[in-house]
Amino acid sequence: MIGPSDENLRGVVPSSYVSLLFDYLERQGHIAHAILGEGRPKALGRHPVTRWRAMLERAAAHLRDPLLGLHLGRTITPAYFGVMGYVLLACPNVAAAFLRFQQYQRLLYDVNPMHYAMEADTVMLEWGVEAGRPGPLVDECAITALVQLLRDITDRRANPLEVRFVNPPPADPKPYREYFGCPVHFAQAATAVRYPAKIMALPLRGPDPALLDVLERQADALLDELPRPDDFEQGVRRCIARLAREGEPSLERVANELHCSTRTLHRRLEQRGGSFRGLVDDTRRRLADDYLTDPRLQLAEIAQLLGYSEQSAFTRAYRRWTGRTPKATRQLATARSPGV
Repeated sequence: MIGPSDENLRGVVPSSYVSLLFDYLERQGHIAHAILGEGRPKALGRHPVTRWRAMLERAAAHLRDPLLGLHLGRTITPAYFGVMGYVLLACPNVAAAFLRFQQYQRLLYDVNPMHYAMEADTVMLEWGVEAGRPGPLVDECAITALVQLLRDITDRRANPLEVRFVNPPPADPKPYREYFGCPVHFAQAATAVRYPAKIMALPLRGPDPALLDVLERQADALLDELPRPDDFEQGVRRCIARLAREGEPSLERVANELHCSTRTLHRRLEQRGGSFRGLVDDTRRRLADDYLTDPRLQLAEIAQLLGYSEQSAFTRAYRRWTGRTPKATRQLATARSPGV
């Protein structure tokens, strides 16, 4: 079932998948970190797909469940995708959700890219093998999660017409047909899910155009945080901004994310006339100024987004940076807003 490993496999998956596996194991009474060999991941992290596959293989072996991908994927909910889950929920219909899924796919599943095409009266979502073959457990979890997510956000009205996998057929294909409710083919040229075109007009649960605009801007910012090797300092800033949402962005964590030693990171910043602490403060200040213009965000929420455990610590830091309180800056921004 697991199959041979693909040494050329590239790509990453969001840590939400790993959190899903932790929750799945713990609900069944298992000690997840003992089985998987590592602790629960931080939010907004990214895991190499090879590491994700190894975790699935260890869990499947421990549970003696070759269908783990199928069983795990069906437990997904929009909440596991954070901002992107809410972006999808805020879309008016399935067509809008598909477009945004394609636009932000690197945030949801950055392995083989998704190809999206209309074919007569059907719509096809397809993944090739350009970045390698992740294997049955990874593929089955991802496709099952996608189908489950679409069923969830359409109140179970979106069901596939056909599912295809590049992997060899399992010993018993019946559980696949039963879950997907359609023909399931194996040993195909690409992994794919085909839906009737009429599902594109299906409304989603709780569409909110104003919320969608805000969340899309946040998703764009997340997408822009993906590393760009040609700009070291900006790469450090993006890393600081992302890690701040999980707590204090320490020198050690940033260096680890950038695959270099703390000494190398410190030296390269010094060569540019800066320091790590100065970059952390400047990045947090810039983010704070941006967040304070958004009235939807409470000051306590902004403090958390910047990595402060308490609002008072954020207030002290902001006063040190600017000479005024966050509340004063927000009031100033509100006074300058048109129509106020």
